[in-house]
Amino acid sequence: MTSHWYLPKTGTIADVLRVLLIALLVLLQVSPASAKKKKSPDEITQVLNLPKDPPAAIVADVSHLTFHVSPLSPKGLLSQQTREALKHIMQETHGATIVKLRAFVAGSGDLRRVQQIVSETFTDKHANIPVLSVIQVGALPLEGAQVALESIASDRKEQNPAGLAFVSGQPSMLKDPLTPLKNQIDKAGLVDGGVRRITCFLGNLDTVNELRGQAATMYPKAALDFVQLQRGSLELTAECEAVVALSSPPNRPLSLLDPVPGRYSQVALVGPGRLAMTGTQVGFRAQDADVKLAFERLGKALESVGAGYKNVAVTHIYALSTSIANRVRPVRFEFLDPAKPPASTMLLFEGLPGLDATFAIDVMAVMP
Repeated sequence: MTSHWYLPKTGTIADVLRVLLIALLVLLQVSPASAKKKKSPDEITQVLNLPKDPPAAIVADVSHLTFHVSPLSPKGLLSQQTREALKHIMQETHGATIVKLRAFVAGSGDLRRVQQIVSETFTDKHANIPVLSVIQVGALPLEGAQVALESIASDRKEQNPAGLAFVSGQPSMLKDPLTPLKNQIDKAGLVDGGVRRITCFLGNLDTVNELRGQAATMYPKAALDFVQLQRGSLELTAECEAVVALSSPPNRPLSLLDPVPGRYSQVALVGPGRLAMTGTQVGFRAQDADVKLAFERLGKALESVGAGYKNVAVTHIYALSTSIANRVRPVRFEFLDPAKPPASTMLLFEGLPGLDATFAIDVMAVMP
């Protein structure tokens, strides 16, 4: 049956237009009501905000800093373990502002996920994102564990009224890794009860349970962290570093003890005041120019908060090979004072974020 549309012989132009409009809607099989219908929320394209990057540097008050290490967990993959570790750290800090995180990651997970999760977690809680260092290690001392987080937080209450000492990694053998560290702590006149954190970098984990028991007995107030540097290593070497609360303030804002010119100082004493902390600046490739570029970028990070290389107290250098470590050693003193080298730990690690990464560096510097 054929439909016919007839225009009225008499009527206004408005009547004619109304008939034509109705006819058009019928042909398009669209009702007048649906023509006015707006898009549903599901039809609107959703744009996801990318997580913010961690800051390049942060400044905090030395006297308010606290130190924590997350417990290891074998449950889930890297993402789940990172979220659980962050949850624990936030509970342990009791509302203090977390200013620095160092993540040691084991296994084959994507190291970049750690930064994403840290950024998402702090953004969701409307909290400032801390500076971040992410380093891949060979293994952690629990089967299935993929991440250990070290945190530095700024507490509301004063924790270290006289300041802090940062003790460089003390080379030793696995059979007795804590004695060289204790000897250096004693030599610097530091008190065992003031030890806030100990991190031990181990050639292998065969004796880690015994080592943990010894450290807990010697330094009951310290947060403890143990990692294997590289996978499959049978090295019998170890290196332990420490952070210690001072019992009396030093004579200067920064004092460097037992410096080995052109290498490092055994201990950096940092008095009450402000301390700048950076995340890792990653270096790519292995030429001197590449190493210099990484240090130049790190210098800009320090400058962004009003600090500089002149007052660097501590450096951590994470190299992936002996050859790159040998290139970093001389180049760094184009930026640091070789006569007054900072406290430092420089070791070989398993990996870093970035396929072409060869080393990374983070620092702490006393604010002028």
